[in-house]
Amino acid sequence: MILFANFHFILVLAAIIPAIALLIYVYKEDRLEKEPPGLIIKLVVMGAVSTLLASITESIGMSILESAFYENSFAYRALLYFVVVAVSEEGFKYLVLRLGSWRNPEFNCKFDGVVYAVAVSLGFALWENIQYVLAYGFSTALIRAVTAVPGHACFGVLMGGWYGLAKRKEVQGRLSDSRLARWFAVIFPALVHGAYDYIATNETDTGTVAFIVFVVIMFVICFYTVRKLSTEDKYLDEE
Repeated sequence: MILFANFHFILVLAAIIPAIALLIYVYKEDRLEKEPPGLIIKLVVMGAVSTLLASITESIGMSILESAFYENSFAYRALLYFVVVAVSEEGFKYLVLRLGSWRNPEFNCKFDGVVYAVAVSLGFALWENIQYVLAYGFSTALIRAVTAVPGHACFGVLMGGWYGLAKRKEVQGRLSDSRLARWFAVIFPALVHGAYDYIATNETDTGTVAFIVFVVIMFVICFYTVRKLSTEDKYLDEE
């Protein structure tokens, strides 16, 4: 019994550590003004809660698709990954991100949007990862540690870049630009998320190569984006 409990503890650690490591990396890149740990923890928890919300809409969406399309058809797979899954997950991440940070007085720098969005995304990935690892074992933890968890972090970077810009535009009084940036904060990560899932489920040799290339390019772009946004960070009211 003790051995079984220890095994599960190790699996949970294997699921959690990649998310924590990536969150620490992004947190350390926040050069102007560090965010309160309590706020970051709250956003991580809210991100974990958003997995439940997304699972509900995904179940409903899959039921609708199964009644309208053949399961292996292009239309089914495209709608499943780009709309049902990507829009559900990124949409609920954005919802809890907005509720948990938009009016917070600590949100006073553009890069803060990246830190907050990555915290939410990794909270989502962390809880999702725990569920997968407990169900499928340590090998799943290793695979997801280098694919799915960093993938959610990248989606968070894309969301956070636009989210921080949206806040800056609002502070400047450019409300229409702020609304447009908030739309992009959902649309862009959803498109990349949908492409990630669609390519990942193409179980052919060509599909595997395409997925590896896609993931490498996505990681390079997102790490570059984090460095660039961190270096160019400004206070929201700074010209």
